Parts: sequence; C-alpha cells; structure tokens
Amino acid sequence: MTAHMHKTARIYVAGHRGLVGSAIVRQLQAAGYTNLLLRTHAELDLLDRHATEAFFATEKPEFVFLAAAKVGGILANNTYPADFIRDNLAIQSNVIHAAYLNQAQRLMFLGSSCIYPKLAPQPMREQDLLSGPLEPTNRPYALAKIAGIEMCWSYNRQHGTRYLAAMPTNLYGPGDNYHPNNSHVIPALLRKFNEAKLAEASEVIVWGTGTPKREFMFSEDMAAACVHLMNLPDEDYSALLGSDESVTGRFEPPLVNIGVGEDLSIRELAELVRDVVGFRGHLVFDTSKPDGTPRKLMDVSRLHRTGFKAMTGLREGLERANADFLGSQNP
Repeated sequence: MTAHMHKTARIYVAGHRGLVGSAIVRQLQAAGYTNLLLRTHAELDLLDRHATEAFFATEKPEFVFLAAAKVGGILANNTYPADFIRDNLAIQSNVIHAAYLNQAQRLMFLGSSCIYPKLAPQPMREQDLLSGPLEPTNRPYALAKIAGIEMCWSYNRQHGTRYLAAMPTNLYGPGDNYHPNNSHVIPALLRKFNEAKLAEASEVIVWGTGTPKREFMFSEDMAAACVHLMNLPDEDYSALLGSDESVTGRFEPPLVNIGVGEDLSIRELAELVRDVVGFRGHLVFDTSKPDGTPRKLMDVSRLHRTGFKAMTGLREGLERANADFLGSQNP
C-alpha cells in the first residue's frame, strides 16, 4: 500500500470553504486529484457524531485534512469562549475518531500559532508547546487545538494511526475575511487603505506603535506545504509523527510548524500595503492602542528539512490578496 496520495485517492477536506481548507482544495485540484470528498456545513454537521461517523463509513476517505474549526477575532473569542472550546473539541473529536474507525491512512490536523505560550522564545519551535501560560484572550480556542494535537499523538500511540498536526503562522490570501470588526491584520489593512484611497483621505490610522514584528504566509503556500507533507514517503512522514515519551524520554509531539521563517514590523507591513493599494497619504500610528506581543515568529526548520520552502514573496502575495479584496467588493 503506497503512502503517497494517488490521483484518485479518496481525500476528505473538512472545512473546505474556509481560508485554509479552500486553499488546500485548490492545491489538490491543481495537482490533478480527482476524488475530493467535500461537504458543506449544511450537508454534514461535524458537531453531530453520528452524522460524521455515517459519512466516514459510507465514503471511506483514505486521507483527511481536518481544517474545519470555529474561528474568530479577539472580540468573538472574548464574547463566546464557551462556543469556541466546545465546538472545536467536538469537531476534532468526531473527525479524528471517525477516521480511526474507518482506517484512514493519514490525517492532518490544522491548528494555528496561538497554541504556543504567550512568552515563548522566538522563533517558536515545536517542542515549545506546553512550556508556559497561553495568551488569555484566545485560550479556549488554543486549548482546543492543543487537545487536538494531543489526540493525534494519543491515537498514534494507542492505535498505531498516522496523524500529524500542522500549525500555520498568520495566513492571508484568497477568500479571507475582510469584515471591518473581526478580520486579521492584513485583510483589515487592505480594507482600510482601499477605503482611504476611494475617499481620497489624507491619512490612515494604524493601531499601536508599528514596532511589533509578525510573520505572514500566503495561504496558497501553506496549502502547498500541507499537500507536500501528506505526500511524503512513509519513512519521512513517520519521522514527523513524534515519539512516545514513556519510551524515548523526549517531548516530541507529532507537530510541524508551517511558515516562512521571516518576519517584519507592522509599520513595514502597513507601508507595503499602502504601496500595493496605491494610497498616497500618510500613515499615523495610534499609540494609545495596544501592541500585543513584541514578536511572533515560527521556527520552520522541520518543514524546510522535508524539502519545502514557501515560494510567494510578501509583495506578490499582497498584490494577489488585494485583487481578491477588490473582487469581493465588486462581485
């Protein structure tokens, strides 16, 4: 039984309408995969264990990308913390268990960089997981994701499954959420600068001092990394599945950081977005607004050792994201 996904393999992408899932689907389709199992939330509610198990029993997916999650910004996380922990725990528990019951060959669990401690050393390595307290604002979400990693690890140890967790850095790209109140930094800046350009405003106000540094990855590169990992030969894939600490004495979770390994300041990012959008006015930093953590960068040496490196430069990615934003405003 070959480990590589053959072109007619039954591949289930859970959450295929989100930023992560939609990019994975595009990547698979571009590579010639013809047997993608896709279900909208209306067609399959992953919070429903019986429905999820029935879907797996009928369709028997061989490879699973688990990108379905309840996500939101700081406001949503603060307002609905119970929903975030409950829904995410339920979705991943149902899918991971159904994959095991139906002998899926490989499963990839998608998380985010918020799993790492608030004061983790930079750049953050996979073994920094669980080494300190989390950022309180999205702790319910982060804990659900950490539980998902632990679940992959535990199923691998108890059942011999081959489940891997992949943690992408900050993502941006086609199909992003450009909502003014609860979007992430790049879509928020794209909206801000485009609106200022239209209004012929003289300045754009950016929150904070502009000094914090962040890492950003184009969603298509993230998806390419996920498909690359899922396609690794058995020996290389196995090397990423961590180890049993009771045997090795080492803390090695089945975890891979997905990022670019480079960061830039929010000021540099804002100036780049201004150039890409073509806004001619000034940048003003509202220093009364909080900055958040000074630096957040992933160590991606594990990913690089598998032979993958992101291809899209930030300016090129921003140009493509800006075109997507403009298309979303004038469909």
